[in-house]
Amino acid sequence: MKISVPKSLHFILFLFVALMVNTICAQEVKWLSWSEAAELATTEKNPKKIFVDVYTDWCGWCKKMDKDTFQNAEVAAYMESNFYMVKLDGEGKEPIEFKGKTFNFVPSGRKGYHEFAAALMGGKLSYPTTVFLDEEMNMLSPVPGYQKPGPFLNIAKYFGDDIYKEKDWKTYSGKGK
Repeated sequence: MKISVPKSLHFILFLFVALMVNTICAQEVKWLSWSEAAELATTEKNPKKIFVDVYTDWCGWCKKMDKDTFQNAEVAAYMESNFYMVKLDGEGKEPIEFKGKTFNFVPSGRKGYHEFAAALMGGKLSYPTTVFLDEEMNMLSPVPGYQKPGPFLNIAKYFGDDIYKEKDWKTYSGKGK
């Protein structure tokens, strides 16, 4: 006796398997607040560098980067082992202390911006922007715009593996002459 399985059941089974593979391959990132990362950076014997993801709730590219890049298993594992990872809402309302200064939310138009986010981005409010700081919380570089997992990992390793101390970005990335 031959049993006929409807094509719709095949499609549902395919979707289920695809969803399970995506769930297994995605890795949850442990995000910290700025104050948590700053405390770890100042109290740990071997502190890590700090990575800040500056985002807004309304930014579609920010959400895409969360899903595609930060949940990529290879990216998440590298970042977790080399950086304290901070999520910073560019329009957040809570004051932030940094190097003896208090940064606040500044109302502007219908929304506003956070002074700390603006400072990290060099006054250029662009979302998403990822920011790399060294172990002493000194600016290494802001990187504006959406980054796919491969290119992002290349940038992260440039800072995370201290390559920036020996090579400029153009030489490292192969974009120099």
